[in-house]
Amino acid sequence: MNIGDPEMKAFHKSPFALMATLVLVVGLGLWGVAPGLSLPAAMAADEHGHDEGHDEDSHGADHTDHEEHGDEHDHGEGHGSDEDEHNEDVVTLSASQMEEFGVEMASAGRGRITTYVVLPGEVVPNADRVAHIVPRYAGIVKEVRTSIGDKVATGDVLAVIESSETLTAYELKTLLDGTVIAKHVTRGEAVTRDTQAFVVADLRNVWLELSIYQRDLSRVEVGQHVLVSSGHHLPDVEGTISYVSPVVDEDTRTARARLVMDNSAGTWRPGMFVTGRVAVTAVDVPIAVPHTALQTVEGRTVVFVQDEDGFEPRELRLGRTSTTHAEVLSGLAAGEAYVVKGGFIIKAELGKSELSEGHAH
Repeated sequence: MNIGDPEMKAFHKSPFALMATLVLVVGLGLWGVAPGLSLPAAMAADEHGHDEGHDEDSHGADHTDHEEHGDEHDHGEGHGSDEDEHNEDVVTLSASQMEEFGVEMASAGRGRITTYVVLPGEVVPNADRVAHIVPRYAGIVKEVRTSIGDKVATGDVLAVIESSETLTAYELKTLLDGTVIAKHVTRGEAVTRDTQAFVVADLRNVWLELSIYQRDLSRVEVGQHVLVSSGHHLPDVEGTISYVSPVVDEDTRTARARLVMDNSAGTWRPGMFVTGRVAVTAVDVPIAVPHTALQTVEGRTVVFVQDEDGFEPRELRLGRTSTTHAEVLSGLAAGEAYVVKGGFIIKAELGKSELSEGHAH
């Protein structure tokens, strides 16, 4: 129908048209149509807004669900990580296993760090207990009654010599208890008063002579303690310097430090080489551990510390060291229990555990 038709013009001018228009305007206001919008546009906008609101609500719900699932997932991952961290680098041993493997514990505490000067040396007879036995008269050796290594006592006859002057025989005796360490005569040999026929040494104590290099002369003195090792499966022993030579040898450019050592058991044999570690400084430190406790794990110096979970490697920062102990600057607190012996067993178990975890991964 054309709005310009006479019938439409008559309709708009009629009271019924005015009433219908009023009802339509009021209805649109109740429906919330924005001013300036036609009814179809308002309905389309309302429908679009409803769809968007629905989408946002759905999206929000989906996001919430996702976050909830994400939280659950994160919680699961975090729990696993804590458990892994809790079990990582921890080795558990029972008391019987510790005893079987020789694992020994100690409590971290104070110690003394002693520094040493290391000097080479040699065992020599005690020069105050060595006798060089020579003939009283020149003559011919008629009889030899002893050999190198024989034990002799004061008054024993070592040889019989016929004098060239009197043509009578006389006995060559020792005036020292000891061991024959040299013999320079045989039967029928002619000897003079300058012939050193025998050397007898009392080896119940010996000298250990250490060579002191010029750089160490100011650090070595009488009275210092020395840790002496000789190898040959012999235990280290301690001694005290009793003498330091006042001159330096022209050939070796070294001075000598002397220790007098008991040799009742015959352990020290003249001619043996030894190493002397002269204690030159000694410092007390808050925490020190023996070298037997130190292990290397992934390039780090560690000790194995025991807690309620087991044994775990603890990285240390070390300070001064001696031949037996090391000063701990950080990484170990006083009173903490740590493995002092047998740490290599725990290290091996730790390696097995890491290898197993890596393979499982």
